[in-house]
Amino acid sequence: MPSTRTEAAFQRAVAAFKDPTLDLLHGRTAPFVVAMLSVMFTADRPAVAVADAHAELGEALDELRAAGSEDDDQRLPAGSARDICRGWVRGGWLVPQLEGDTEVYRLSAHAVGALDIAGRAGTGGTKVSRSRVRTLLDSVDRLASDAEADPERRRGQLLAQRAQLDAELARLDAGEAVEPDEEQLLEEAEHVIHLARELPADFARVAESIKAMQRDVVAELRRDVRPTGEILREYLQRGQHIMRATPEGRAFDGALRLVGDPESIDRLAEQLRDLLTQPFTHRMSPAQRDDLDAIGRRVEHGVQEVLTAQRRASHVITAQVRTHDPARDRQVDELLRGAMAGLHRWMQTSRATDRVEPVRAFPTAGVGHLRETLSDLRPPSSPAPLTQADGSVELVDADTRAWGGPHYRQLEEHVAGLGDRFDLAQAFESASDATRRPVDLVGLLEIAHREGMTEHDEISIVEALRPDGTTRRFAFGAVTASTTRNDDD
Repeated sequence: MPSTRTEAAFQRAVAAFKDPTLDLLHGRTAPFVVAMLSVMFTADRPAVAVADAHAELGEALDELRAAGSEDDDQRLPAGSARDICRGWVRGGWLVPQLEGDTEVYRLSAHAVGALDIAGRAGTGGTKVSRSRVRTLLDSVDRLASDAEADPERRRGQLLAQRAQLDAELARLDAGEAVEPDEEQLLEEAEHVIHLARELPADFARVAESIKAMQRDVVAELRRDVRPTGEILREYLQRGQHIMRATPEGRAFDGALRLVGDPESIDRLAEQLRDLLTQPFTHRMSPAQRDDLDAIGRRVEHGVQEVLTAQRRASHVITAQVRTHDPARDRQVDELLRGAMAGLHRWMQTSRATDRVEPVRAFPTAGVGHLRETLSDLRPPSSPAPLTQADGSVELVDADTRAWGGPHYRQLEEHVAGLGDRFDLAQAFESASDATRRPVDLVGLLEIAHREGMTEHDEISIVEALRPDGTTRRFAFGAVTASTTRNDDD
């Protein structure tokens, strides 16, 4: 803990100068950085493709070096445009992002704040003006009015406001001319421009706070070993209410109610267009007119940037929860750390001209032969031929042969003695008891189909005799068949 006020103030100053905003401003190449960032990124161009940024920065370096701008007060950075942009990313001034299939650069909140400080310093700094004091007094008056809990005092304040408005309406109704003070209008316009310059940094801080919370949630989720159901409930709820989870997000959520709908943005743009047609704006510099005209676009781009960051964070957190696998995440982290360690060792011994051949395919195991089966199911020799069994078969238990399939040979002999054509039902009824089983009816129908049968509309009914002596009746369409066999059969 600091022991004196001086020591505490010094420590606060040291911490402040570690911030990327002040680091950008007090660096050796700060004028070049501020100039290039302000040229490449405008209200109409909040994001720049990486390839375009490198090309524009390279052209600017060549132009400044050819003009002899590398003196002691205006030193230019060394290296290529690509290396300079990478340094700005490491310094926290540029943020690379993917928009569709294109990688782009965006200004960080620190860079926007630094550009705002440099812009105010270049225009002579802030001035104590009537508009600034009135803004302060109006803000204090509004705060006091909103905080007033006494109904009578609140009613008195509203009546006073109404009386003031009625007096102004009476002057207008009386035909009193309105002559605005151009000096006052210019002063208020400068104050509006000053307030608008702070908006991009505020929007960027909100977006970066959401991204930081997204990284924290994902990192915590990867370290988590709690049940999946608990993780889903907590993190999905946190992802859905991510805007209310940070102080910047809560502040933006309140401001979004004022300018979040398209009608508010359109009304703001219309008011700014009307202002630019007023006579007093001709006394403003072209840069001030551009800044005034760009206010609506800055607000629209800032709101869109925050909402995009919110949607992306919710998507990333939801996808991480759905695919959460602690064991796999630890394995991937170990593989990445191993790859980074190997690259670090290689960089210590490699030269600038060394190349690393990419792994185009995974190596295969040199296995000569894989065993196909556990055993050979083929018999060592051909089986012995089947022998024709005689009628004297010794059965271990009851004779179940009568429950087998149709007796085709006996049925064919029976059908052969019925003439050239026969009725299937009559042929079945005239057969012996041994060949009048239900299964024999099926066999007789198969023989009739093979020999050539004709179906009729009449219904035939037969009674089959089972081997156990029970009977069963079957009904089917009448069938007649021929007993003349083909030569091929």
